[in-house]
Amino acid sequence: MLYHPDKHRDPELKSQAERLFNLVHQAYEVLSDPQTRAIYDIYGKRGLEMEGWEVVERRRTPAEIREEFERLQREREERRLQQRTNPKGTISVGVDATDLFDRYDEEYEDVSGSGFPQIEINKMHISQSIEAPLTATDTAILSGSLSTQNGNGGGSINFALRRVTSAKGWGELEFGAGDLQGPLFGLKLFRNLTPRCFVTTNCALQFSSRGIRPGLTTVLARNLDKNTVGYLQWRWGIQSAMNTSIVRDTKTSHFTVALQLGIPHSFALISYQHKFQDDDQTRVKGSLKAGFFGTVVEYGAERKISRHSILGAAVSIGVPQGVSLKVKLNRASQTYFFPIHLTDQLLPSAVFYATVGPLVVYFAMHRLVIKPYLRAQKDKELEKQRENTASDILQKKQEAEAAVRLMQESVRRIIEAEESRMGLIIVNAWYGKFVNDRSRKSEKVKVIDVAVPLQCLVKDSKLLLTEASKAGLPGFYDPCVGEDKSLRVLYQFRGVLHQVTVPDGEALRIPKQSHRIDTDTDG
Repeated sequence: MLYHPDKHRDPELKSQAERLFNLVHQAYEVLSDPQTRAIYDIYGKRGLEMEGWEVVERRRTPAEIREEFERLQREREERRLQQRTNPKGTISVGVDATDLFDRYDEEYEDVSGSGFPQIEINKMHISQSIEAPLTATDTAILSGSLSTQNGNGGGSINFALRRVTSAKGWGELEFGAGDLQGPLFGLKLFRNLTPRCFVTTNCALQFSSRGIRPGLTTVLARNLDKNTVGYLQWRWGIQSAMNTSIVRDTKTSHFTVALQLGIPHSFALISYQHKFQDDDQTRVKGSLKAGFFGTVVEYGAERKISRHSILGAAVSIGVPQGVSLKVKLNRASQTYFFPIHLTDQLLPSAVFYATVGPLVVYFAMHRLVIKPYLRAQKDKELEKQRENTASDILQKKQEAEAAVRLMQESVRRIIEAEESRMGLIIVNAWYGKFVNDRSRKSEKVKVIDVAVPLQCLVKDSKLLLTEASKAGLPGFYDPCVGEDKSLRVLYQFRGVLHQVTVPDGEALRIPKQSHRIDTDTDG
């Protein structure tokens, strides 16, 4: 009714009203049709032009249309997944830094080259695997690894074929060969026994100069509740052992307790990890492991440093293992691991530097390198987004300004009606990015005046905005694409001033007593 051309006599306002009225009419045509509305609810405007729309019968119900489009989307996702190889890799570099703390006595310091600590790389391991979907049920997996320690090492290559036999299980056949060991033949089976219980069995035959060495590993697992799983493992062959463990994983914590009896290693393990609910997905963890080999205490933390990268560090203190620092970087599906052996003895200085050193380096790197880099990347993405949407935003701005001009007469009548009953009057309203931090005063405040559009939405002394971006409201547009926005409203109700500021995506309901500005100046 507000945009109807017949309600405006001025030729310029009439032409603007015609354009906006046509947009409203197009939206009404989409939303009033159950079929098109179902598509729009799922995918927005793009959904109406989505590939596959022509195969959907117009007589179907909205629920059926939703299912059909979700099926089409899954098929496209599956085609894309089949085109990718899903690479996974690990690079591990062991560093011997014991010379930093376990130096020779002073009488040996005159030996040539002994003035500086000797830090050496004493072992390395590299592994890589790729997957290639062959059919809907078959997948080929190719993997390889190279390892070296103190100048000696070797490598292996493996090929596996996995077939999903049913919704309850799958099987995998593996062939491998290496320069240190002979051919390897393996068979792995997975089966869901019940909805809460599954079993995995891995059989292997390793050929070598000493003969055939068979091996068998079976794992039985059961969901004890929605967050807890219990495992029983039996391993026969090389390093035979029995292991039982309970793992509890919740939104805020991860707890593991395990007991193993075996040859040559028997041990008890308890570990706990706390997950902070912050944007960086910070986690701190600690564990205690004791057995015939000795006792090891480990503690550490990990944190997300970019969209696809997680950095972690842990300190391992053991008898007789000594002190080690373990640094790990996960980048997408690649893992980089750096175990640094500091000392064979329990030296307080090694424990102190292994704990404090990574923290100092991380915070320095985060402040001087990571944060500026992420800020530059965000600014670059915002600039690109603004360039891509510049013409669209300009059009939205012109439409919003035209809408405000068309609202003037209606707003005047609304204000008169509200004033007559001391109702809701919008004094000031601003939408966009507000800069309150003094250190960021140089940043340009990007807000638009939306007092008229909000007053136009007032009905019976009430204003209700839903949980959605306000940029789509009549008379609004996005003044700062890609940035966090807020709506700030100064309004008068019953002759008293009120003020409220809400984030862009939150609902707003006024008037409210909590928004009242306290003007009491008594002591």
